[in-house]
Amino acid sequence: MEAQAISDKAIKKKILSMVIPITAENILQMTAGLVSMAMVGRISAVAVGAIGLSNVIMRLIWAVFKGISIGTTILVAQSYGAGNVKKLARVSVQGILLSIAFASLFLVLLLVSSEQVLEIFGAGPELITNATLYTRILSFSLPATAAILIVSGIFQGMGDAKTPMLIVGVLNITNIILSYVLIFGVVGIPAMGIQGAAIAYTISYVIAAIMAFRFLLSKSKGLRGRIGLGVRINIPEAFSIMRYGFPSSFETIFWVGSSIFVTRAVLTYGENAYAAYQLGMQAEAVSFMPAMGLAVCATAFIGQSVGSKDMELGRKYYKHLVKYTLMFSTIAGLIMALFPGIIMGALTNSRELIGIGSAYLIVMGISQIPQNMTGLYNGTLKGAGYVNMPLVIITVGIWLVRIPGVLAATFLFKADLIWIWAIMGMDLFVRYILAYANFRQKNIFKNGDNFQNQIFEDISQVK
Repeated sequence: MEAQAISDKAIKKKILSMVIPITAENILQMTAGLVSMAMVGRISAVAVGAIGLSNVIMRLIWAVFKGISIGTTILVAQSYGAGNVKKLARVSVQGILLSIAFASLFLVLLLVSSEQVLEIFGAGPELITNATLYTRILSFSLPATAAILIVSGIFQGMGDAKTPMLIVGVLNITNIILSYVLIFGVVGIPAMGIQGAAIAYTISYVIAAIMAFRFLLSKSKGLRGRIGLGVRINIPEAFSIMRYGFPSSFETIFWVGSSIFVTRAVLTYGENAYAAYQLGMQAEAVSFMPAMGLAVCATAFIGQSVGSKDMELGRKYYKHLVKYTLMFSTIAGLIMALFPGIIMGALTNSRELIGIGSAYLIVMGISQIPQNMTGLYNGTLKGAGYVNMPLVIITVGIWLVRIPGVLAATFLFKADLIWIWAIMGMDLFVRYILAYANFRQKNIFKNGDNFQNQIFEDISQVK
């Protein structure tokens, strides 16, 4: 595939064909989560707390699945770019088998020891009982959750983001309908409360996983006939997926860990401060979604360029991705920095919460460009096979800047809350500087031959 054979218009179209569905998928996911939580909130405060505790455990497990998905995406993109359907199929099968193996392990662990794990949080007996019930039911959804993430990763590696959007759309709509029916009880079905919420979640994921596999077999050209090449885990191939994916898993795990420290710090300023922080993060999440989509695009399209040994094409993709990232980030940053009161006012009518949350949004608005460009640099390098430095960068930012700074400002200096937001913004700028320096040092578009041989050794293990 020659770079000059693809026009700028075609490249823009391919980028938008991924960014728009990924953004829509994330917004739908967030909306469905809010609707589901609103229904659970009508059960009791204990139910909300129980789901909150369970979600911490599930996010950690999800991070493992997501890592396998990212590793699969990278190798699928490179195989797709090389035009090797057999390799693509084998990588896809290994990703599916590996994710289901981990899902089965976590399922057994949660069934056996959910209560012991949840007791780590030190919550009361009633909360632990409800969280244990919810978590054990949700454990049956883990194989389906893993399968959906892997299938989505396969499609995204081939440049198709519309199919994952459809799968997640069906998942969330089904979850909302079943949650209403099973939580409150309608059409003769008894109300099951938090148990109903867990059952609805599990059934929805199983339905979506079946749909995902049907799409995978029917829409992936040449893949259906290749799936039968092997249904056992191949250690070298599985190791390649984990080597490319697990650094991303640890990135997510570090984020979850850091949120615990930040939450404890913010809560020392009062419950209103924490509520404003939560609302501010929800508002910020919407602005961040297009940038997330662009980072996924970078991994997919740069991976395809590596596979086709056409780094000039990769350079063209990268230039357009930079333009879109700067455009979205500038618009989002200006809106957040200039109109924070209006944004917070749409989420709450409390003057105190609006004031606290507005300060948070101003800092995050100023930080939009460095935050989102860091994601783009890291996504680009992941597509080229460089997956370890993004983990190092997030480790430095979180554990050497954010957490020490937040804890010192809160407990040592007794600083005003605005300093917590400022330190979080500083973390984002530090990571941007490190990511930019790493990206310049790797110089993948000039030094492509230096790393392509190693990458092709990895995907050539698929005989």
